[in-house]
Amino acid sequence: MKKRWSKGTGVILTLALVTMLSACSGGNKNTAAVAEAGGNSTDKVISLEELTKLAKEEGQVVSVGMPDSWANWKDTWSDMKTKYGIDHQDTDMSSAEEIAKFDAEKNKPTADIGDVGVAFGPVAVSTGVTQPYKTANWDEIPSWGKDADGHWVVGYQGTISFLTDKNLVKNPPTSWEDLKNGDYKIVVGDVTKAAQAQMAVLAAAIAFGGDESNIEPGIKFFEDLAKQNRISLSEATPANIEKGEVPVTILWDFNSLGYRDQFDKERFEVAIPKEGSVVSGYATIINKYAPHPNAAKLTRDYILSDEGQINLAKGYARPIRASVKLPEDVAAKLLPADQYTSAKPVGDYKVWEETAKTLPQLWQERVLVHLN
Repeated sequence: MKKRWSKGTGVILTLALVTMLSACSGGNKNTAAVAEAGGNSTDKVISLEELTKLAKEEGQVVSVGMPDSWANWKDTWSDMKTKYGIDHQDTDMSSAEEIAKFDAEKNKPTADIGDVGVAFGPVAVSTGVTQPYKTANWDEIPSWGKDADGHWVVGYQGTISFLTDKNLVKNPPTSWEDLKNGDYKIVVGDVTKAAQAQMAVLAAAIAFGGDESNIEPGIKFFEDLAKQNRISLSEATPANIEKGEVPVTILWDFNSLGYRDQFDKERFEVAIPKEGSVVSGYATIINKYAPHPNAAKLTRDYILSDEGQINLAKGYARPIRASVKLPEDVAAKLLPADQYTSAKPVGDYKVWEETAKTLPQLWQERVLVHLN
């Protein structure tokens, strides 16, 4: 599977469709803007009814990096079929591969919509392969989770968390301080190349006063653990976790909650560290050259509708829209909102990209050097 929370390198996820779409933030919600698609520019504004009609006529949406098994996309694709008669197919790939595909196929496009790590949204825009589209719920999306012009928008989010095997750790950590004072080993992942692992370092930095421009508090935290030989070089694979070879793993909450329920909900504990953590997410990009542009726009709107957001939450992906009321059984899959009080999004991804480039060498020189 290419679609994992560690998707990408260096830097680093929608109740019934609302009645009307918005052309822009604060715009008239009785209309929807149809942006440039396939090289055909139009300034006309159409109703949701007309957009839906056009999408149905296209009859298909082709995605990349949005497979059935990832974040419960399967229910969204099923709904697009039953509600609008729109068929779907997907090719799983990384964020960078999605953008490259859109660019390489501009003269003969096959894909309509993709799902990329939020850091790759601006990359897609600068590459010139996206078209803007703002959904009816645009104003509810936090500023960090959307492009001002509508070229990308986060649909679901993830936060760095602790996954603890209670068979191995009697007092599961709920804070970085707990983690520091424990006597067990932890798995961080490969900070030299995995985005999820690098985000774990950033999360620790945020907890101790740092940010994307100052990673030192995070490096210092793990350096101290390494000096105690408390960092395991084992991989946090599902097999290793299930076999009981990993006492505490630092993962996106998306992964932690999925593993917890997959293996044994009573055996594993998931917590967002109290002092602070980092929030990131995944964003839809609509191919500028999409062969089915209206179906892609309708898909984005459905993803951000209440029903679409609930679909994602069923797959452990935390909705980007805070106003969505999840059914009790779905809400029970996720952590309480109060655990996220001190979690913060990356403020500047360009700064983080530069900082992340320094992490491999810092990790080698300050952390790995102390491990057996």
